Amino acid sequence: MSTLIVIAKAPVPGRVKTRLTPPFTPQQGAELARAALADTLEAVAGARVSLRLLALEGDPALVPAAPGFTVVPQGTGGLDRRLAAAFQQAAVLDPGPVLLVGMDTPQVTGPLLEACMPTAWEDATIGLAEDGGFWALGFRRPREVALDRLLFDVPMSTDTTGAVQLGRLTDAGLRVRMLPVLRDVDTVADLPAVAAAAPASRFAAVAGAVGARLPAPMPVSA
Repeated sequence: MSTLIVIAKAPVPGRVKTRLTPPFTPQQGAELARAALADTLEAVAGARVSLRLLALEGDPALVPAAPGFTVVPQGTGGLDRRLAAAFQQAAVLDPGPVLLVGMDTPQVTGPLLEACMPTAWEDATIGLAEDGGFWALGFRRPREVALDRLLFDVPMSTDTTGAVQLGRLTDAGLRVRMLPVLRDVDTVADLPAVAAAAPASRFAAVAGAVGARLPAPMPVSA
């Protein structure tokens, strides 16, 4: 038995991908977020796991269709607390290994996610992101680890978030397997690389469309 969690926000303009505005409008940022979430849900749906959990902030009616997912509201507090709550919810429903991913790496695939799931040979897995964060975190037995000590007060959205989280795992004596480093979507500079990594994805199509609608840069005077 195993569980995949997607932790996500409903793609509401002005509430998601705010670091893309400007140059994109809040609506365009929401379009990109919706496409990335749809690609992520599709990848998770294609993975061979027992339970698929969508830990959602916002209205479920605003997210792409997610057949086969159990949708639960996120916990309260900062992202560190909400991550811990998502793992706790998963552990109640399925005692097996759990892998959590966000909605910012639409280039993931079902086989990749299966390969990132913790095995009997490790206690945890972590996938660092190029910007210093992490895109995936897994525990072999989340019921048997102190999630508050491992996750609470890890500073989120910084260039050291991944290193601090990894340090928490290793300092606790857990056997940790490092996953591939991926680039997630936070800024406009991330869009071309992520789209190129998944050229047939919804995200790549939307990134190309909204990018084409950006105004041309003003010419520089001689």
